[in-house]
Amino acid sequence: MARRNHLDVDLLRQDDSAILEYIRTGPLPDVTTTEDRGAPYSVETESPTRNLTSDFTHFRDAPYTFLRDIGKHIVGTTYRSYEKYVGRDILYPGFTEEMKVRVLRNELLRNRIASLAERSIKESPVWSRMTRFEQEDRRQLVVEWLEAVSSKLADRMICKFESKKFLRLAYYIVMQILGRTYNQGLHINAEEIAKLKEVATVAAKKNQSLIFLPCHRSHIDYVCMQAICFRVGISLPTVVAGDNLNMAVIGPALNRLGAMWMRRSFGDDQLYSAVIQAYIDTLLAGGYNFECFIEGGRSRLGKLLPPKFGILKFIFDTVLSGRTEDCWIVPVSTQYDRVIETESYINELLGSEKKKETLRDFFNAREILSLKMGRVDVRFHDPWSLRGFISSQLEKLAPDALRVPTFADAVVNAELRTRILRSLGYQVLSDINKASVVMPTALIGTVLLTLRGRGVGHSELIRRVEWLCLRIRERGGRVADFGKLSTVQVVDRGLEVLGTLVGSSGGDGSLLERTFYAEDRFQLSFYRNMAMHLFVSDAIVAVAMYTKIKQGGGPSMQRVPVKYLFEQCLWLSKLLAGEFVYIQQPGGIRANFWESVQLLRDQGVISISDDGCVELSIEERSRGREFFDFYCFLLWPFCDGYWFAAASLFALTPMPSDFPDETDSANETLWVEVTEFLEVAQMLGKTVYAQGDLSYFEAVNKEVLRSAFTGFEAEGIIVVRRSKSGRLPAIMSLSPEWLPRRYDDDAKANSFSRVSRIRPEGRLWDYVEHISIFRREGKNRRDSASVSMRVLALADDAGRKLKQRRVQTVEDAKHPEGDALVKVSRATRGRIGGTKL
Repeated sequence: MARRNHLDVDLLRQDDSAILEYIRTGPLPDVTTTEDRGAPYSVETESPTRNLTSDFTHFRDAPYTFLRDIGKHIVGTTYRSYEKYVGRDILYPGFTEEMKVRVLRNELLRNRIASLAERSIKESPVWSRMTRFEQEDRRQLVVEWLEAVSSKLADRMICKFESKKFLRLAYYIVMQILGRTYNQGLHINAEEIAKLKEVATVAAKKNQSLIFLPCHRSHIDYVCMQAICFRVGISLPTVVAGDNLNMAVIGPALNRLGAMWMRRSFGDDQLYSAVIQAYIDTLLAGGYNFECFIEGGRSRLGKLLPPKFGILKFIFDTVLSGRTEDCWIVPVSTQYDRVIETESYINELLGSEKKKETLRDFFNAREILSLKMGRVDVRFHDPWSLRGFISSQLEKLAPDALRVPTFADAVVNAELRTRILRSLGYQVLSDINKASVVMPTALIGTVLLTLRGRGVGHSELIRRVEWLCLRIRERGGRVADFGKLSTVQVVDRGLEVLGTLVGSSGGDGSLLERTFYAEDRFQLSFYRNMAMHLFVSDAIVAVAMYTKIKQGGGPSMQRVPVKYLFEQCLWLSKLLAGEFVYIQQPGGIRANFWESVQLLRDQGVISISDDGCVELSIEERSRGREFFDFYCFLLWPFCDGYWFAAASLFALTPMPSDFPDETDSANETLWVEVTEFLEVAQMLGKTVYAQGDLSYFEAVNKEVLRSAFTGFEAEGIIVVRRSKSGRLPAIMSLSPEWLPRRYDDDAKANSFSRVSRIRPEGRLWDYVEHISIFRREGKNRRDSASVSMRVLALADDAGRKLKQRRVQTVEDAKHPEGDALVKVSRATRGRIGGTKL
């Protein structure tokens, strides 16, 4: 299908009726069906990929070649010598000590040490009784102690780039493991690598760093980037790695390959943050390449997580302050046919504690031994200047100011600095999505999870995968390149990789055709989410239309006024803003809305009537809403998740037992630990799912709940208090304005529910009901008051299971004192999380 161009910016400045008329009367693009196309699965116009593991042999297959290859890596022939790489020199004796000296001499670190020493001695109770010479001696002792601590921190943190022989041997071992685990190889795009090396050459001449910012889905991500840089001849980056990976044997090896060990969190430890900033300043000032994961931790959901700004802020401040002239941002997408850790991800999402990584777990991973996990595709977006990005953002802010803000303005203006940093994080995520490719397993998972029926035949599966490939390309996305393989061959490979995640029947001839179905829907959702970013805007429009369609009636009753449709899309987009990275283009959400309306009209999914209403097209109704349902099925699990997250907040309604000495419950608010509430909320969610009031089990996963609560906090629905030191657990409460009320009369409560005394009214109730209109209406439930009241009763039960309950008056809740998490009322004075307040 030929894709119509983006809506013109001038057109978007007109009113909605003009845009609607343009879309309604515009010619439909030519449609080429998959049957007529007759092309193989891969019809990319880009250059083909290159498999970096193809030249590695196994001992059983070719013993002589295997031994010869080992010799080549030890000696270092051709690229294996790693002599003529682009970028700063690394891997020589004394590199680590040289880097450490530079870090400890960093002016920022020296000033921080002096400041901390001064504060420390002035807080001493004997300071005022000391003579000037005693004060100076004490100051010097504290400075020396802080310098010693800084030295130890730097020793642990700095990567140990010392030996090329070790690197060559490590590369050979890593590629052997990758080649055996991912039997279809590690693939890169030749054109992207050529552009990357071109920019790396320019950066090296200017003594500037490449900042690799990949997405993070697996521990394999660490070694993929290093292996690619070694193979194509680019100076290896220093990689930010959590110290949870610093385990015996593996930790020291990774450190020698570029791992920079860092704590998962360091609260208000000012010395530790100063050492990190000094190390990053030293790397960027010297033009050394650097890598960190923009999402912070690994994504357990398959899609991109919101950006983490910790390390990114260090990089940003280095350039903004002028301590480094510039550096080059390189967004990187790493896509897998199958991720090793998905099974453990599901356990964690359902509430299990994250297991500490051990050497035994690493080598005993069942997936590594299966040797049939498909392939890995690593793609690079075009690099861009960080300094240039900051300048462009400052220019965008010019209409709101009398003059264009300068770098110096941004240094002293915290609000301006935060806005630019946030834009930087989301720009990187957007570029990662643009660079990514959709893998065959993601195609299969998406098809199986967007079926209205139980399963799909082999021929129908092929047809739907081809249709999905067309939709991906139409949306500007790419599918992984498999050369001249047919769709049938690619799908069969994908089914083999997914293994037991996909069930099948009829393979023994008992059915007319072999039929496939989703066996493990939760794990398959991980792969479906890899393609979600391409269809989010379209899915939001479809689900907003569904709010009218599910009310039933004939076609005339299901027509949606465009004003209503846009309002619902705007509301849903805002609700899910923390869940997805929306397409960034001039015009924002309005442009995305109209583009999706145009695309769905071009696909024949919707039509637009003369009076400006949007409705399902006759063509779409004749095919049983196949395409429309596809878009809805993509988003319904997230609608379910956010509906449940909002409904779970009723568990925070104070009970009479919380204030035995007081009678005015409306003047009390309940505080509980965030981690405990998550556990109880998940128990509630599993119960609601088992009783049929949730359609999707993945809706109870911990990451979606956290994202929802973050959004609710930003909306002012809940209040979360975190201690500045990080030593006390965070606690949460419903905002006073959102507190539900309880019935005073048991008879009134029992007329609605045998358990709940919470009134089905108020701001929180209305909010939950609004989310519910977007949910799928399944066979096991209907969106009616009886279902809502049953869930309300269960939420009331869940509230009783919260153990660390603390009550505070509404007035006190509005005025927290200092670093205290909560000022406990007289009736419940005590401890929270074992720490006396």
